[in-house]
Amino acid sequence: MIQKPVISAMEAAAKIKTGDTLLVGGFLACGSPHTIIQALKAAGASGMTLVCNDTATFDLKTGIINGVAHLVSGKLFKRIITSHIGLNQETQRQMNDGETQVDLVPQGTLAEQIRAGGAGLGGFLTPTGIGSEVEEGKQIITIEGRPYLLELPLHGNVALIKAKVADKAGNLIYSQTARNFNPIMATAADLVIAEVEEIVEIGALDPDAIHTPSIFVDFLVKAEKLDA
Repeated sequence: MIQKPVISAMEAAAKIKTGDTLLVGGFLACGSPHTIIQALKAAGASGMTLVCNDTATFDLKTGIINGVAHLVSGKLFKRIITSHIGLNQETQRQMNDGETQVDLVPQGTLAEQIRAGGAGLGGFLTPTGIGSEVEEGKQIITIEGRPYLLELPLHGNVALIKAKVADKAGNLIYSQTARNFNPIMATAADLVIAEVEEIVEIGALDPDAIHTPSIFVDFLVKAEKLDA
């Protein structure tokens, strides 16, 4: 089995270009690739589109900041597609001041858009959002008398994901709830970089325990920052 290259966080950041659509795993920074996030903040790419469950925490009073909030505060994104910005006052400010386009998407819809992107689907139908602002500008399709929104797939140039353990082939195991959006994002990008806490030999992982097969992973980065 072919081994996947292990690269530094800075080498990973260098693979992300201005204007890219970036998928970043995590749920309020749990399961986010913190080492790569810090490297990307220093690398200087900008004008990107972020797809993430939320924009983590940025509290202007306490100065608490974590996860992708580091990238938001650096103004790396022209557009953010997410389900929750309630704990990131900087995302809120950028949206209200017109500095960044923020698309708020119901969480289940966002997950299914990413899954559809990874599965090569043209979209899916959901009743979520009917009768609300969510339906604005979207096609409504009626099936058996019930209206549904046609939601389109999301696909990224690069996905940055976080796993607990990888073998040298790139098979991944996540840690409990840190799994969250990472497995579906691993299927939905042209280039997938996995930050991992531990790298073991090929054959050391129980095949039944693997969450993301190696075929979806292009590069591995050894985690240096487990929370930030």
